[in-house]
Amino acid sequence: MYQFFVEDEQVAFDAEQKTGKICITGPDVNHIRNVLRMKTGEKVRVSDRSGHAFFCCLEEIAADYVSARIEYADETGTELDNPIWLFQGLPKSDKMELIIQKATELGVSEVIPVSMKNCVVKLDAKKADNKNKRWQTIAESAAKQSKRTVIPVIRPLMNWKEALELAKTLDVVLVPYENERGMEATREIIGHITPGQSIGIFIGPEGGFSEEEITGLPDEMHRISLGRRILRTETAGLATLAMLVYQLDE
Repeated sequence: MYQFFVEDEQVAFDAEQKTGKICITGPDVNHIRNVLRMKTGEKVRVSDRSGHAFFCCLEEIAADYVSARIEYADETGTELDNPIWLFQGLPKSDKMELIIQKATELGVSEVIPVSMKNCVVKLDAKKADNKNKRWQTIAESAAKQSKRTVIPVIRPLMNWKEALELAKTLDVVLVPYENERGMEATREIIGHITPGQSIGIFIGPEGGFSEEEITGLPDEMHRISLGRRILRTETAGLATLAMLVYQLDE
């Protein structure tokens, strides 16, 4: 079953009668008509920007819109109870695209690209803006594929100081660090996370965290180990997310 996203105003749903309609517009119309070649009567799942999801039946496929009848609301959804924010040290080449795609599949809520001391890549404002637009498109595509109820937000590029200030608003912050030893502490910290708590994950770039970045971490941020092997920057965040999904997903 294909997944689509619409704005809140495109959904007309009567909660008491549990009936309604959704009007799909924009690029998804061409995708439904000419790429997927869908027909009336086929089933789709549609989410609005407020995080509501509905199972629908296509009723009309026109040139500039698609009308779908809501059959029932998805009360269970596909989102974790814990919002997870991935603070990713800016990696080389197109690794960020892979990270965003897979992190979206694993349930991340927001991805924050961070310029750290050991980052090889340096982006000016124009390049960063263009990258951000592409990364957001990748997140939306991955959210459709993985049947997410919401599309993760890809934040504009931040520096280290800005990222730390943002992370201070979260309930739990995890910092996988290659020199940290012992998985027992990692299991204990993750095991004490409760439903609803917001979680931040800090991942260093290819060169790792600098000594100043690690020693300057606030005491409430937890340095953790991901095992005895050194993971690449594009692997470390996904490994941490997988551990959290195992622990937190109902």
